[in-house]
Amino acid sequence: MHLTPPPGVIKAGIDAPAQPARANYLPLALALLAPFLLYLGTVRSMVDTWNSSETFAHGYVIMPISLALIWRQRAWFGQLPAQPWRPALVLLAGAGAAWLAGRIADVQVVMQYAFVSMFPLAFLALLGPRLAAKFTFPLLFLLFAVPFGEIFVGPLINYTADFTVWAVQATGIPVLRNGTRFELPSGSWSVVEACSGIRYLISSITLGCLYAYLTYRSNVRRAVFIGLSIVVPIVANWLRAYGIVMIGHMSGMELATGVDHLVYGWLFFGVIMFIMFWIGSYWREDEQPIAAAPAAGRVQGAARPLMPMALAVVALCAVWPAFAAFNERANHNAQEVALPEPKLGWPYAAGFADWEVRYMEPDARLARAYSAPDGRPVKLQLLYYRNQSKQKGLISSVNRLAGEKDVWHETASSVRTESAGARTLALRETVLDGGESPLVVWHLMWIDGQYTASNVAGKLRQAQAKLMFHGDDGALVAIAAPAADGEEAARAALRAFLAQNFNAVDAALVAARGR
Repeated sequence: MHLTPPPGVIKAGIDAPAQPARANYLPLALALLAPFLLYLGTVRSMVDTWNSSETFAHGYVIMPISLALIWRQRAWFGQLPAQPWRPALVLLAGAGAAWLAGRIADVQVVMQYAFVSMFPLAFLALLGPRLAAKFTFPLLFLLFAVPFGEIFVGPLINYTADFTVWAVQATGIPVLRNGTRFELPSGSWSVVEACSGIRYLISSITLGCLYAYLTYRSNVRRAVFIGLSIVVPIVANWLRAYGIVMIGHMSGMELATGVDHLVYGWLFFGVIMFIMFWIGSYWREDEQPIAAAPAAGRVQGAARPLMPMALAVVALCAVWPAFAAFNERANHNAQEVALPEPKLGWPYAAGFADWEVRYMEPDARLARAYSAPDGRPVKLQLLYYRNQSKQKGLISSVNRLAGEKDVWHETASSVRTESAGARTLALRETVLDGGESPLVVWHLMWIDGQYTASNVAGKLRQAQAKLMFHGDDGALVAIAAPAADGEEAARAALRAFLAQNFNAVDAALVAARGR
C-alpha cells in the first residue's frame, strides 16, 4: 500500500531537496534590512556622493545588479540547507569595529566599506558557508557601491601629463612643462582632475568584473580580463589626452577645447570598451547548469531556524553606532575656539604674495607675514579645527594648498625633516608657482599635542585621541617664503623661522585648546 504524505509535509532525506522554510523569511529580512536603519548616516554619505559626482553615479545600479545575480542563482536555495555559522559573527564584529574606527577618525571610505561588507557577512552568518559560497560574487559585487577612487586622481594626473608631454615631443612639437601644465606653440594645456581618467577606470573595472563573472568560468580567465579592464582604460586615457592635444594644436585651438573635449573622450572610451569586450567574447565559456537535487540520503544536515542568529546579527550591528554616538557626545566641545596670536620676535612684513591655504573653513584662522633678519618675508598660516565633521575637517581629500582655479599651482612636493629648537619635525615641503615668484611652503598638522605630516598618521592620531576622550582638536601649521633667488634661500628663511619662533606657535595652539 502506498501512503501519500498530507499537503505541506516533506519526506525528509528521501527525494525532496532542502527548501528554505517560510518561517526563515522574516529573520532574513530583519538581519539584512536592519543595517540600513542602524547606519543611515553612512548610507546617506554614499548617496550624497552618487548624487554629487558623475564618477560614482553607477552606485545606484550596484544593488539591483547584485539582487538580479542572486535571483539568477536562486535554485541553490532549494539545493542546500540554511545552516547558521557562528564564526561569521567574529568577522561581522571586525567589520563593525572597522566602521567605528572610520567614524571616530572621520574616514568616510572606511565607514562605507565596513558597512557594505556587513551584508555578505550577515549572509554568511545566517545561511552558512556552503550556501553563501554559491553567491560569493553577487555579494562582493556590492562593494562597488562604495565611492572609492579619488586617492588615485593625483597619480593618474601625473602619469597622464608625463605620457602626453612625451608623446607630443616625440611627434616633433616643442613643449614647455611646469608641473601638470604645459605649453605648445599653439596654446596652453593643463591636466586636471577631469583629465585623470578616473571615471573611465572605475567604470571599466566595474563592468570588467561583471563581464568576467558572466562570461568565464575559469578564475584564470576572469583574472586576466579584470587585469585588462584596469590597464586598458589607463593607457586609453593617455592616448585620449594626446589625441585631444593634437586635435587642438592642429586646429589652431578651435577644436577639442570645449564641450567637444568631453564628448570626444567618452566616445573614445566607449569604442575602446566595446573592442575589449568584443575580443574577450572569443574566449567565453558556457555557463554550467546547477546540479540536480541531492539524491536520497545525500543531503548533509537540515535547515535550521534563523531567528536566533538574525537577532545576534542585529545586536552585533547595533553595538557600534551606539558606542559612536556616546563617544561623539563625550568628545564634543561646545566652547568657541579663540586662537591667540603667537608672540614672535620678528617684525611684521608687508607686500607678501597673495596666497592662502584652500582648506575647509576652520573654526579659527590666523595669517601673518613676518620679516626675517635678512629681510625676506615669511608668511605664517594657522587653521584651527574643533568638532570636526565631513563639512569641516583638518584632513580631507578636498583640502589643498592652492585651489584648482587659483593662479597658484603645485609643481613639487616632498617630505623632509627639520629642527625646531629641541624638536625634530617631519614636515611636507610644497613648491607653488604662478605668481611673481615661486613659493616654498612647509606645512604639518598638530593633533592632540603632536605633530605629523602624514594624513594616515594624522587620522590614526585623531582616532586615538577620541577613543581616549581627548577631543578632536587639530590645526594646520603652514609657513611660506618666496624663492625668486632660489629654493635654498627660501629654505634658509623657513629654517630660521622654525628655530626662533616655533615654540611660540606651539604655545598658541596649546592655549587655543585649553580655552
